Amino acid sequence: MLISQLGYAYFSPTIIAELGYTSVRANLLSTPPWAAAFIFAMTIAFISDRLAHRFLFAETCILIALTGFAVLLDPGLRTATYYGALFLIATGAYTAMPIIVCWFNTNLGGHLKRSVGSAWQVGFGNIGGIIAVYVFLPNTAPRFVLGKSVCIGFLVLAIVSCFVYWVGCQWENRRRDKRRARGPNLSEEEMSRSGDDNPGFRFIL
Repeated sequence: MLISQLGYAYFSPTIIAELGYTSVRANLLSTPPWAAAFIFAMTIAFISDRLAHRFLFAETCILIALTGFAVLLDPGLRTATYYGALFLIATGAYTAMPIIVCWFNTNLGGHLKRSVGSAWQVGFGNIGGIIAVYVFLPNTAPRFVLGKSVCIGFLVLAIVSCFVYWVGCQWENRRRDKRRARGPNLSEEEMSRSGDDNPGFRFIL
């Protein structure tokens, strides 16, 4: 996801400038998609938290960003359509990322495991920033076909990864339900120490 996010940040002013606007106006016109992404992300975060569900929201947002990148690959569309695609990418990518980060961290029990897991996730994810630099090259401007194609590929990977993670969480929840039904209950102290290894712990889907 970070590749798509940083890729958008790299090329959006260039795309707007190529639509016929000056560099100053291009930077100004790159602001509304960010504002839309903020409102959309806050709304989805509220709904997702109320429903205690992550999978469908993450997948939907990734698909929104994927649609935006796919639109930008078509060279024969109107200027307004290209600009609208920037809204899709910004709202989709910058909403999916925090959902995925929170989803993973919420499913880690205990302060130690959560802190290590969070650091690993963010650190490994930042590799996307290195990839984004080398796929959005100046000599591929203004269409950045290589960079957009790479973003689409990683968004597809994100969709598959979220699905696999969701299936794994479902399977583990069912396994724990069966094990708890026939096993002894732990004390509150034992439950607190065991974190997400606690048989009563259930992964958010």
